[in-house]
Amino acid sequence: MSDTPDLGPVPQRITIETDVVRHLVANQFPEWADLPVEPVANGGWDNWTFHLGSGRSVRMPSAAEYALAVDKEHRWLPELAPQLPLPIPVPLAMGRPDAGYPFSWSIYPWLDGSQSNPEDIADPIRFAIDLAEFLVALQRVDPTDGPGPGLHNWYRGGTLRTYQPEVDRSLTALDGHLDVALAREIWKNALDAPWNGKPTWFHGDVARGNLLLDGGQLAAVIDFGTCGVGDPACDLAIAWTLLTTEGSQEFRERLSVDDATWARGRGWALWKTLATYSWCYDDPDDEDAVTAKRILDGLFAEYATSRR
Repeated sequence: MSDTPDLGPVPQRITIETDVVRHLVANQFPEWADLPVEPVANGGWDNWTFHLGSGRSVRMPSAAEYALAVDKEHRWLPELAPQLPLPIPVPLAMGRPDAGYPFSWSIYPWLDGSQSNPEDIADPIRFAIDLAEFLVALQRVDPTDGPGPGLHNWYRGGTLRTYQPEVDRSLTALDGHLDVALAREIWKNALDAPWNGKPTWFHGDVARGNLLLDGGQLAAVIDFGTCGVGDPACDLAIAWTLLTTEGSQEFRERLSVDDATWARGRGWALWKTLATYSWCYDDPDDEDAVTAKRILDGLFAEYATSRR
């Protein structure tokens, strides 16, 4: 019997109407009852996000599995924030289930900024260095009693083998649309790369939507729902999914990443991008498909260079 965790079925998300959020806020936090509530455009997948006035946001988990992160965020983000060089969201209040909404939920301060699209980053190398320094600081935080890999973060910080079934499904779907043999080689290389380090804090979803820009500079890191303590290689996927070649080199150097950890990071990027590409590859004009194909081409080329 395998000891690899079972991710289970895809979470069943629920839709949350603005009127429900208004009701919950008014009933449980009357001091904010007069503030307008409006949905946030592109507010995320794990949580439905709403503006609460101009200075706060409401995060409502969209499924039971995502709600597992609420207690963790309230417990740990206030401890992490003072030890990090960039702002992160620190919860202001936790709401309880009510009005037909079944999960705990949170009110946060609103952090200004725009997501880190490549064309909006003023200096890609400076961006990579700033991000690396943030992750260095995060990894230095005392991990004692921190949450290990589990369903609360979809086993980030654990073994990549958890994602083997999803990688197999993706490669089956993509056969004929990319070099499946090379992808399998890269995946095996990542699986075989040993981790012998001490568990550290990691973010778990370092992606462009969670890295906020102000004036083209990295200004804040948000959405710690997948954070935890374990193997920090999962935070390296951004080297392939967003950073430039030169930025990636600086990023790796600042984090002092060895070959095995880099290989596991490449595996995290491969899993994530294959999963995306497998459901949109048949529409060559789809923006996600174009981006995923570009990332995979770059990842394949970087791997080939590393093997010389």
